[in-house]
Amino acid sequence: MHLIEDHARDAKIPVRFAATKLVEGDEMIKSALNLDQNELEFVEHIIVQMEQERGLDRSAAIADMRFSFITKLVDECVVKPKESKERERSRKIDKILTGKYTALPSFAIIMALVFWLTFGVIGKVLQELMEKGIDYFTGVVDSGLTAWHTNEVLHSLITKGIITGVGSVIVFLPIIVTLFFFLSLLEDTGYMARVAFVMDKLLRRLGLSGRSIVPMLIGFGCSVPGVMSCRTLPSERDRKMTIMLIPFMSCSAKLPIYAMFSTAFFPKYSALVMILLYVIGIITGIITALISKSTAFKGEAVPFVMELPNYRMPSAKNTLQLLWDKSKDFLTRAFTVIFIASIVIWFLTTFNFHLNIASDSKDSMLSVIAGFISSIFAPIGFGDWRITSALITGFMAKESVVSTLSVLFGSTDALRSALSIESAASLLVFCLLYTPCVATIAAVKRELGRKWSVGMILLQCSVAWLGAGTVYMIGSLILR
Repeated sequence: MHLIEDHARDAKIPVRFAATKLVEGDEMIKSALNLDQNELEFVEHIIVQMEQERGLDRSAAIADMRFSFITKLVDECVVKPKESKERERSRKIDKILTGKYTALPSFAIIMALVFWLTFGVIGKVLQELMEKGIDYFTGVVDSGLTAWHTNEVLHSLITKGIITGVGSVIVFLPIIVTLFFFLSLLEDTGYMARVAFVMDKLLRRLGLSGRSIVPMLIGFGCSVPGVMSCRTLPSERDRKMTIMLIPFMSCSAKLPIYAMFSTAFFPKYSALVMILLYVIGIITGIITALISKSTAFKGEAVPFVMELPNYRMPSAKNTLQLLWDKSKDFLTRAFTVIFIASIVIWFLTTFNFHLNIASDSKDSMLSVIAGFISSIFAPIGFGDWRITSALITGFMAKESVVSTLSVLFGSTDALRSALSIESAASLLVFCLLYTPCVATIAAVKRELGRKWSVGMILLQCSVAWLGAGTVYMIGSLILR
């Protein structure tokens, strides 16, 4: 403080306040102190040395010193009869879940366990039961329509269009409900707040603060509320950067795609494939953040300080409410967007441009339309027009990819015969990374404007094509 003492006195600013603000990078205080270049460089040298000694960046170091002082003052002045059991229990648990060397491994283990239980045990069993129920219902309807000698076109619309399209998506409802059941438990116990605290240091290296982890975690459920929750971020820079990264966090609408392909092509490793897809999305987001930090989003993240709540038992009411909301949202999509998309896809694959029934799906309207752009995907392993059609409908709603493929291929065996293992892996990565649904794009447009929403589409599609191409190339080399 002796370096700026005279300057602070001349500017009529308390010297301790001036020193603190200099460390925080306050431009108004820096200008008021009127330091010369040598003094500014010496101050910066001191700050860098402080960061190295404390292992924290300047903002976090100041916050840490403030809270250390407050804690020391409270210890000396406040007498507590005894620590509450909740606080004592939370402190013991936090030694592991937020420890310096155990926090990230604990988080990885917890999330791996959640995915294993969801996709490998509980969710898988419930999904199989749902699948049997839908198959039984389809058989009953098919038999009934046949017995009533229903018109062939109407029969095809109901069984191959509506039931196959919507049913192929509804079958994944148990997986989504199971996943959100576990995430709701983690949220209610107070662990998700610890995740934000633990991830703050890592996110700062990417140019973001710990606050950004909350919208990103919401993005794993649905990108739309994730984008909207960025309104709470105090920094415009952090807000824009977080919004652009959220679509890399795999939303729940993509779960049916992952489940369908992992079950069809990687049955023994379906849970592992699910985990890898989420990891690839996160790693891609990290790489994009590192590049953006040095280009489009230069600057420092806003400091992040939060008080961790005590651990508590999850509320059954909150958990059931979340499950109901997610189920209702999923079923609403299934019986609106996906219902309409299934009918449209059925119509385009059943008729040609003369509105006659196409004898072969290759002569249908959809085949001709999708054929124009399918060549773009041929170098990365899936140039089939039916795959291209599914990706187009996926822009409306990601669940539509599954319903479209079910309508066009008719069976899992037909899908397996059309794609190799490396092509399926490439397609999974493309579905993971390519443009989010139209609702997310609309939300981005509302928050940031047309230019940012168009930029997001171009960025995601480019990254998805490169990522899928890389996976296809590596897979081809390994399986050659």
